[in-house]
Amino acid sequence: MAKSRVQFICQNCGTVHTRWAGKCDACGEWNTLIEEGTSGGIGAGPASTRSARKGRAVVLTSLSGDIEDAPRIASGIGELDRATGGGFVRGSALLVGGDPGIGKSTLLTQAAAALARQGHRIVYVSGEEAVAQIRLRAQRLGAADAPVELAAETNVEDILATIAEGRRPDLLILDSIQTLWTDMADSAPGTVTQVRASAQAMIRYAKSTGAAIVLVGHVTKEGQIAGPRVVEHMVDGVLYFEGEGGHHYRILRTVKNRFGPTDEIGVFEMSDKGLREVSNPSELFLGERSTKAPGAAVFAGMEGTRPVLVEIQALVAPSPLGTPRRAVVGWDSSRLSMILAVLEAHCGIRFAQHDVYLNVAGGYRISEPAADLAVAAALVSSLTGLALPADCVYFGEISLSGAVRPVAHAQQRLKEAEKLGFGQGVLPAGSGEIAGAIATRSFQPGALVDLVAKIAGTKRSRDAD
Repeated sequence: MAKSRVQFICQNCGTVHTRWAGKCDACGEWNTLIEEGTSGGIGAGPASTRSARKGRAVVLTSLSGDIEDAPRIASGIGELDRATGGGFVRGSALLVGGDPGIGKSTLLTQAAAALARQGHRIVYVSGEEAVAQIRLRAQRLGAADAPVELAAETNVEDILATIAEGRRPDLLILDSIQTLWTDMADSAPGTVTQVRASAQAMIRYAKSTGAAIVLVGHVTKEGQIAGPRVVEHMVDGVLYFEGEGGHHYRILRTVKNRFGPTDEIGVFEMSDKGLREVSNPSELFLGERSTKAPGAAVFAGMEGTRPVLVEIQALVAPSPLGTPRRAVVGWDSSRLSMILAVLEAHCGIRFAQHDVYLNVAGGYRISEPAADLAVAAALVSSLTGLALPADCVYFGEISLSGAVRPVAHAQQRLKEAEKLGFGQGVLPAGSGEIAGAIATRSFQPGALVDLVAKIAGTKRSRDAD
């Protein structure tokens, strides 16, 4: 029998230490080392309980050959199927993370009910809620009549023994992975050892039987899925369920998918009846837009394969402080500082005596650099007090030299804008072949100073009138 030994494992990064220390040498976090007992070393799975055997040769093959599409189970919820790449893949493991109370269990309950009504065997195992609580949620969502099999259990061996009875489940939902524990590890539930061993056991079951499993994961205060990052590498897909508490919409964002595109999103609206699909998120983010207020520009962005139009709001006001404020919501603050520096260095616009506030309307978060041009236009509009054209969209990346660089999917962005009633656009020169009525009225500045001159020229022409 393997000798039991004590190790100290960082709960943030999973690094193993032989002795306790206040700070982890690998990730630099303080007070994250927890004492955990192991049998045969960290990561020891079923192989540690049996004698070593001689390895067997596997068949090597070439890169060329027949390719078969992954068999999928479509839930019928369009936004969920979009984020997963077309549905749940049989034999795959999916990790879903999100803030507490954001709606992860609600979404999975609706998906489980939709699949169960199609005749699939769906098993929902909760380690955080009792069966009665799940039934109450199902009644509120109108899904109580769906033949979903429920259980409240946290032991991995008991779960595997339970689902082995009867027909193999098509989808197994485990809420959450941090509550599971296995007899193969001696540490407490939620620790790095237990999370990794439990996830490994469930993924092994999915690969061997062809059942699709969904693991729900807690997130840290930084927004990352709690526990070792190795779990994210073990699964086939990672989805983040995002949303702001003051807004009624939720975004299901794909950050990893071995069977489909990444950077895809699904948009939902939270109501008292559960989550409702939002097929056109641009109308949601532009629904309460003021067309005559200065400092507002509409950005035509891309989320995966979907174009999304969102309003960027800027407020530039004289500052009574020695060091002006710079506040950003929904965008990168470092990129705002870069845009301000380019406007001062190459366009002669001074912000040193002004507070600058930037907000992405609706609580939406933008990560792509194509929003640079829309941010610059909103800043200049707010500083000059001149409202931008209400039917104009902006997109383009700004370099440190002041040049406007092309971005991908220009035609798709303009097509979405034209569908929503926009008649003109400001986009980088050299964006390739663009067609449509909106393309004939588009302005393509080669440098940021050209856009500033156009806005200032519009103001002078109005003053002259």
